Amino acid sequence: MLLSDALARTSLNRTTEFQSLNEILSPDIIEAALASNQVATLRRRKLPMDAMVWAVIGMALFRGESVRQLITKLDIMLPNDVGFVARSAVTQARQKLGSAVVQDVFQMTQQHWHQQAEHPHWCGLNLYGLDGVVWRTPDSNENKQTFSRTANQHHEAAYPQVRMVCLMELSSHLLVDSAFDSASVGEVTLASQLSANVPDQSLTLFDRGFYSLGLLHEWHQGGSERHWLLPLRKGAQYEVIRKFGRQDTLVRLTLTPQSRKKNPALPEQIEARLLTKTIKGKERQILTSLLDPMKYPASDIVDLYSHRWEIEMGYREMKQYLLESRFTLRSQLPELVRQELWGILLAYNLLRYKMILMAKSLDGIYPCQLSFREASSYIIFKLCQLPMTSPGNVPAQVFEPEKQAKQFILDGIGRERCYPRVLKCSKNGYPVRKSNAVHLK
Repeated sequence: MLLSDALARTSLNRTTEFQSLNEILSPDIIEAALASNQVATLRRRKLPMDAMVWAVIGMALFRGESVRQLITKLDIMLPNDVGFVARSAVTQARQKLGSAVVQDVFQMTQQHWHQQAEHPHWCGLNLYGLDGVVWRTPDSNENKQTFSRTANQHHEAAYPQVRMVCLMELSSHLLVDSAFDSASVGEVTLASQLSANVPDQSLTLFDRGFYSLGLLHEWHQGGSERHWLLPLRKGAQYEVIRKFGRQDTLVRLTLTPQSRKKNPALPEQIEARLLTKTIKGKERQILTSLLDPMKYPASDIVDLYSHRWEIEMGYREMKQYLLESRFTLRSQLPELVRQELWGILLAYNLLRYKMILMAKSLDGIYPCQLSFREASSYIIFKLCQLPMTSPGNVPAQVFEPEKQAKQFILDGIGRERCYPRVLKCSKNGYPVRKSNAVHLK
C-alpha cells in the first residue's frame, strides 16, 4: 500500500497517541533534548515545543502534506478551540525549536536503538558503511547565501545544495551519525567529524572517494578495534613489507606533506593490508586495517566490500520512498533546512527500528532483507490508526506489525543480478549545442 493510499483511508486527529508510543520515542528523550538546549515551553503556547518535535518528524513521514496542514491534522495546537494556525506561527515555532534539539533526539534514540538491535557481526566486528549524498534546498535568498551549488564544465546547479555524510549499520540500515554542510565542503572533511562517534569492534566500508590516509589513521586510532576497508586508489604508491600469500600483502604507505601539515599529530607512514582478487576477469585491490591474517581470512575480506551498497540503498529509501522523490527539501531558511534533515534521519531510523523488531520474529532474515517501501507504508498506516485506537489497545497495535513481517520479505534474496550494469544515456529534454570550433591543419 502506498503512503498516499494510507493517508486517504484515514486521518490524524491528535498526537497524544504518538507520544504514548514509548517504545518508538520516549517523551523523556524529547524533554531531555529540550532541556539540554534550553528550549522549553514555559507557558502553554499554541504550538508547544515537545509537540513540534513530532511535527518535524511528521514532515518526513507525511511528505505529501504541507507543514501547516500537518500541524492541523496532528492537532498539536493549544487551545483546542482554535482550528487553524498561521503560516508565520509555524515558522516561528520551528525557529524557536532549532535544529540542535532534533539532532540531540536523533543521537539519544540511535544509541538506545542500536543497543536493543543486537546486530550480527563478522569475525567479532559489526559492519558499517560510510558514504555521502547531496540534498537540494529551495532557491531562497537565505539558502543561496549559506549553501553553495555544485558545478561542472558546462553549467552550475539550479538549486543550493547540502552535502551529507552518514555512518550506517549495514545489516539493519540503522544510522549511527551524520554530518552535513554546504556542498562546497568535501566528503572527507565531513567524514572526519564522525570519527569520534565510531563504535568499537567495528569494520567500516568506505567508498574509494574517501581515500585519505589521514582520515583512515584517525578512524582506526580513535577507539578499540575500529577497522576500515576501501578500494586501493589508482596509482597509489606503497612499499611491500611482507607477503602473507600470493595475493595477500602487508604494505607501508606514506602520508602526504599536505595532510601532515593540516594535522601534525599524524605519523609519516601507516601500515595496511593489501588484498587482490580477480572477479569476473577484473583484478580488484582492497586496502584494509585488518592486519591479522589468522583472525581475518583473506578469502572473505574482499567479498565484504559488496555490502557497501547497502548504504546506497538506504539513501534511495530516504529520497525516493520516504520523501516521495520530491525535488527539493521544504525549508526556506538554512537553520530550518538543518532541522528538516535531522528530522528525516530521525524518521528513517524510527521506521528502520520497527523493521528490526519485525526481522526478529523471522528466522534467518536480516532487516535489510525486508522491503522498506512496503514495510514503511504499513507502519505509517498503523500510526495513522492509533488516534482511533483506545489506550488499552495501543500495546496490541504496537506489536501487530511484527505479526505481518513475513509478507515484507524481498523476493529473490541471494540471487545473482539478472541484468549487467550498463551506462544509460541521460534524459536531456533540451537540444545539445554542437561545437563550432574550427580545426586548424
